[in-house]
Amino acid sequence: FIVGAVFSGTAGYAGMSIATIANVRTAYSARKGVSAALNVAFSSGSVMGMMVAGMGLLGLSGLYLIFRDPTIVNGYALGASSIALFARVGGGVYTKAADVGADLVGKVEAGIPEDDPRNAGVIADNVGDNVGDVAGMGADLFESYVGSIIATMTVGAIVYPGISGVLMPLLVASAGIIASLVGFFFVRAREGVRLGAA
Repeated sequence: FIVGAVFSGTAGYAGMSIATIANVRTAYSARKGVSAALNVAFSSGSVMGMMVAGMGLLGLSGLYLIFRDPTIVNGYALGASSIALFARVGGGVYTKAADVGADLVGKVEAGIPEDDPRNAGVIADNVGDNVGDVAGMGADLFESYVGSIIATMTVGAIVYPGISGVLMPLLVASAGIIASLVGFFFVRAREGVRLGAA
């Protein structure tokens, strides 16, 4: 349980840290063109995606190798799920509260438009968007990824007695990570192409 909770929280925290740095770099790269901005944004997003998949697979594989019992990894999923719940719900409450507060102060009290830099509540609104949409999403993806692998490991342990039914989902997930790493190098945008019509 604790390992799953720590890994899930780490995935969300790392994603939020990467996103805050990548937002500025992507906006600056957009001055050079669409291709440069896409490269920065996609590379930054891929770091979180690979980290979620890698940490999930590392935790599951490590726990199974240590305990040799497929039922032990259910606690890992429970820890990941609990952190995902708190990150998603807590982040959502903070996001909505900051959004409503910034809108009320800006529009009603001060008479300035929404997302105006003169409104101090806009900073809290942006932080809330980062917490809810990035950290919550990272923990949520981690929980979904781990939960799907554990479900197939459990079915494999019941249907195919022995180690083969348990290892197959881990091998398929490992192959998926390798395929994603290969596919990462083929994502490019051509300059002069209007992406809005896509």
